[in-house]
Amino acid sequence: MALKDRFVDPHSPDRRPRRAAYALPTLFTAGNIFLGYIAILRSFRGVMLAATGAGDAADQFSIAARAIGAAVFLDGLDGRIARMTNTVSDFGREMDSLADVISFGIAPAVLAFAWGVQFIDPTIPANIRGQIFNAGYFIAFLFLLCGAARLARFNIQRNPVPKNPGRPDRKYFVGLPIPAAAAMVAAVVYSYDSQPLVWWPASVAWLALLLLLGFLMVSTWRYYSFKGINLNKAYSPLIIILLGGLIYAVWNYSQPVLVLLATAYVASGIVIRIGGIVRRRLRHAAPQQPEHQIG
Repeated sequence: MALKDRFVDPHSPDRRPRRAAYALPTLFTAGNIFLGYIAILRSFRGVMLAATGAGDAADQFSIAARAIGAAVFLDGLDGRIARMTNTVSDFGREMDSLADVISFGIAPAVLAFAWGVQFIDPTIPANIRGQIFNAGYFIAFLFLLCGAARLARFNIQRNPVPKNPGRPDRKYFVGLPIPAAAAMVAAVVYSYDSQPLVWWPASVAWLALLLLLGFLMVSTWRYYSFKGINLNKAYSPLIIILLGGLIYAVWNYSQPVLVLLATAYVASGIVIRIGGIVRRRLRHAAPQQPEHQIG
């Protein structure tokens, strides 16, 4: 018996799912919100502990980063479970978007500023430090704003076409998904042992990364969607081996592996876009075959 058939209400003439079945994906969405809430609280706590000279401030930032990463995992499950149980609803869709604004918009923006800007070297000139702080306030807000705009566009568009459309048999996101942008922020913080940035050029580079992520979210560049993966489909043993190797690598070498995975996905849209531009220019620059004239 298929999973969606197990949740069918036997008293429903149109085979609608039981009412309790709708609570299952909502529980995962609620867990997503809770993890975003925890990430925000831990970021605040890390700032307060660092300001008082306590030594475990980095632990708080690490927990915040891991909470965002766990929220990304739950976000990938709630929609899939809703489709598998045939409980997709407008309420669940709106609930998921609101959860994403908290967990992948506000939480990473707060963490990005608290970890990457708040503790830059106080011995540098006050005007430079003030400019970096002002830029940090604005860019962290811009990251949040771009993420919210990305979610709003995703909710109102039906079958959007990216600026560089790919194969028609594959599913793509138009613009970088906000969970991927939040995962990039969390992975960088986690891979840095969650120690706050002190060197101001590193903070400037960090803010440049946030700007790039914000631009990619509102862009129309193509990103691969994993929604086309069918868990009921039989895959070759090589795929199973690779997946097992990836799980082993994440479990034992989580810091470098997670940041490499996040970087690879963020960079994939940029590489695809540049590749499309290069191919079009080469096609236009190719010499045309001369016409054969008779007589």
